[in-house]
Amino acid sequence: MIWFIRALIGPTLAFGAASAAAAPPIVTDAWIRATPPGAVTAAAYLTIASAGAGDRLVSAASPAAGTVEIHTTVTQAGSQHMTSAAELVVPAGGSVRLEPGGQHLMLIGLKAPMVPGTTVALSLRFAEAGTVAIDVPVIDARAQASTPH
Repeated sequence: MIWFIRALIGPTLAFGAASAAAAPPIVTDAWIRATPPGAVTAAAYLTIASAGAGDRLVSAASPAAGTVEIHTTVTQAGSQHMTSAAELVVPAGGSVRLEPGGQHLMLIGLKAPMVPGTTVALSLRFAEAGTVAIDVPVIDARAQASTPH
């Protein structure tokens, strides 16, 4: 009888432990820079915080673009340029901020301009937690920069 109870409870406990270890990261402060008509790329910025254990952002996708790449800005010989990265590490108990001039998500092959006031669906795929789907507002960064604080 004991083996029967263990057989029923064991998988439940294992599932609960696996679910807790793979809690999805928390995504905040997401926004996409508005683009002019004819633009083929746009940048998305956000903050990813771990919900316990660390994780890795391994890919992203959006129906608004042909592809989405993880980008970082590197300095070589005194010049900065963007380069794609295979993944983005989110440390346990920490966070990673994707911001202008640094790490960001590059939407490539836009299907339409990024218009201020609209939202764009974005799926973030993590190595451990799986996919996190968010709706990201499009913001005119020029208007935001000219607003006094």
